[in-house]
Amino acid sequence: MKILFAAASISVIALSAPAFAQDTSVTNTGAYGNLGYAHFGHSSPDLDAIQGRLGYRFNNYAGVEGELATGLGNDKTTIAPGVDAKTSLRHQEAIYGVGFLPVTPQWDVIARLGYGNTKMRTKVAGVSDSDNTQSWNLGVGTQYHLDPKNGIRADYTRHEYQHDDGHADVWSIGYNRRF
Repeated sequence: MKILFAAASISVIALSAPAFAQDTSVTNTGAYGNLGYAHFGHSSPDLDAIQGRLGYRFNNYAGVEGELATGLGNDKTTIAPGVDAKTSLRHQEAIYGVGFLPVTPQWDVIARLGYGNTKMRTKVAGVSDSDNTQSWNLGVGTQYHLDPKNGIRADYTRHEYQHDDGHADVWSIGYNRRF
């Protein structure tokens, strides 16, 4: 985890020189949406999801976004010989403050900090249990716009669940649309 943040910090510093030298009269403000795939890597289950985001970029450097995800399938874990647990992501939602570092008018490096809720369901021997967990989330990523409206975005977000409920490493990639 520390290595990832160190690498992200070095990347942001290295990329900041051309960002400050660019023409700041170009603004990428306004509403945007993102739809894509996310992989939730937990301590035990690995879960896939469809993820959607809606956000608003106030200026070249700051914005806010909401995020919703729903699971695709489940992950099976053997907990004893002949006894399997199936875990599925029911839904996940979060809200973030987003920082943008424009490298070029088409390319941004992104950092985000937010708070979220995740609901998972586990079935063992026909018995089902659901659990809601709240988390503080911290992420880094990048987005590149192919034209003024359409682009791609990839990011990593760490979900630190409260009450010692562990964490999740969430990798996502998706289509980004400016409105």
